[in-house]
Amino acid sequence: MAPSTAEISGINSVARALKSVLDSLDDSKAEQVVPIDLRGKSVVADYMVIASGRSHRHVTAVADQLLRTLKENGHGNNAKVEGLASGDWVLIDTGDIIIHIFRPEVREFYNIEKMWQAPELDGETVH
Repeated sequence: MAPSTAEISGINSVARALKSVLDSLDDSKAEQVVPIDLRGKSVVADYMVIASGRSHRHVTAVADQLLRTLKENGHGNNAKVEGLASGDWVLIDTGDIIIHIFRPEVREFYNIEKMWQAPELDGETVH
C-alpha cells in the first residue's frame, strides 16, 4: 500500500526540519554532529541529533542560533528546551527531532549516541 499524501507531507516536513537543524549546526560551527534515525527504534522521535560545542558559551550560542532557525522555518514554535542556562548540555525537543548539544566532556561522560546506534538484534535475546 502506497503512503498517503498526509504521510508523504509529514515525511517531507521532518526531512526539511532535519536539514534546517543540520545546516544551523554547521553554520554555528558545532562539532562532531551525528544524526541518528530513530524511525522503527523509538516512538519518542523520528531523529536524534547529537553535537558538541567547544565551551559553555559555544553550546549556548549554537542552541540559541538553532532555536532561531527552527522558528524562522516553522519547525520550532512548540520546541521544548532544557539546559540553556548552564551551557553544559542543551536539549531541544521539536517533537519529530530531539537535539542534544554538549560540551565535549559531558558528551563523553553520557555517551548517548552509543546507546542509540547499537545494532539491531532481529529477535535475538541478550542475557
